[in-house]
Amino acid sequence: MSVKYCVGSYVTDYIDSDEQLIKVCERASKRAFVILDTEFVRTKTLTPLLGLIQLNDGEHVSLIDPLALSDMSPFKTLLRNEKCVKVLHACSEDLEAFLASFGVVPAPVFDTQFAAHLTGIGTTMGYANLIEQLLGIVLDKGESRTDWLARPLSLRQCEYAANDVIHLLPAYNIILEKLTPEQVNIVYAESALIAEKKKAQLPDDFAYLTVKNAWRLNGKQRFVLRALAKWRIERARAKNMALNFVLREGAMLNIATYLPQSKTALAKIHGLTPMENRMVGAAVLQIVADALKDFETRGEQQGVPPVKRLSEIKTYKSVMAQLKQCVDGIAAETGIPSEILSSKKQLHQLLKFSWFDIDETRLQNLKPDVLSGWRKPLFEDKIHAILEQVAKQ
Repeated sequence: MSVKYCVGSYVTDYIDSDEQLIKVCERASKRAFVILDTEFVRTKTLTPLLGLIQLNDGEHVSLIDPLALSDMSPFKTLLRNEKCVKVLHACSEDLEAFLASFGVVPAPVFDTQFAAHLTGIGTTMGYANLIEQLLGIVLDKGESRTDWLARPLSLRQCEYAANDVIHLLPAYNIILEKLTPEQVNIVYAESALIAEKKKAQLPDDFAYLTVKNAWRLNGKQRFVLRALAKWRIERARAKNMALNFVLREGAMLNIATYLPQSKTALAKIHGLTPMENRMVGAAVLQIVADALKDFETRGEQQGVPPVKRLSEIKTYKSVMAQLKQCVDGIAAETGIPSEILSSKKQLHQLLKFSWFDIDETRLQNLKPDVLSGWRKPLFEDKIHAILEQVAKQ
């Protein structure tokens, strides 16, 4: 059934048949760029549940209903079309939604939030703030918390969704005019880096590395934590449940700390609710028992290596100071804001990669952000010089 809405000067089509989708994607594939956005729900799930896709090809706005369509391959082809730029605002979660739903991420991507920061318009600006600043339009935020999986969608919901791609078109043109060709390439490269990181996965055996305060545990406790964290991510993925809806991190750490081996002991674990105990208590006790038995068989030497912290390294503070000075120097040379060049978190990622035998970046077959993509030629020689100097001390 073809449904049309009039939103501003655009006639907006609601796309809920495979035939309509083919026409929309064929038309969009001929454009130099399209504006995209998504609406999804992610309250209790590991991955986002895609509820709606908004597309503006410059002449037509389409609200694509993935719940009503049986064949999304035309849209996946559009996402892969290298000749058509996909313009999104704050693209990270949209890329994750596309990856979870279709197994692909769009390319090339132009992220207007990152580009606005690069031009000095504003730092990590939300969509509504960007539109108000650039176009003087105040958007209605009333539907921001709506259930995008419920059907039918109301007229107000559809208007809200359409506005997300209607106003981004003129905003994109304004931002684009402010960028040099080199800066445009940086925007594309940054989005590509985000996409690569979204596609990467930490091996399940090392899920324990992401648990806060895991460094406090001894060898036996780490062995149990590794088993619990692996089980938690596997269960979360199988049932598409948010990790903390399987077992909350704090409770998992406490279980690994106190090693309960009975229902009574498990019930005393701080942070584990009675409902969680009923749901996963038997599985948790079995995991603890199996891990302890395995640990006794293997021994400390075959256990889980200690979780290291940067603060334990004597040279950490002095090296961080040098790296921050390096970032500021590159910012002065290039005119690129220092917070875009590298955050503290990205510098920590670099040091963990450089100093630790086991780190999340290497385990995902990635390199540190400052040694990847457009940042690499700016940072590589300077960073190697700093780290080599430290190694000689």
